[in-house]
Amino acid sequence: MEKLKQRWGIENNWSIIAIFIVFAINGSFATWVAKPITNFLGLNPETISGFIYWPLRILLIFPIYQLTLPIIGWVFGQFKFFWAFEKKFLSRLGLGFLFNKED
Repeated sequence: MEKLKQRWGIENNWSIIAIFIVFAINGSFATWVAKPITNFLGLNPETISGFIYWPLRILLIFPIYQLTLPIIGWVFGQFKFFWAFEKKFLSRLGLGFLFNKED
């Protein structure tokens, strides 16, 4: 726990627990949100091959996850951590231009 606290710049154990909870909840939440979106788009395993459906659904879950992570983090009082996490992650994907360099 101490290594994580140092690496992430966290001061107490509650923050680490909250961060783990946010990651867990957000993964389930993003998956839950993706289902009605795929249905709205007319994509479901009954109408198209599973080989097409599942990769498309996973590709849809990814941006939903990225968008909702800071929101769920905010609910648990960890917005600052997750905002920094998002900026670092998206910068590594080549999307760093979306953020001001002053942040």
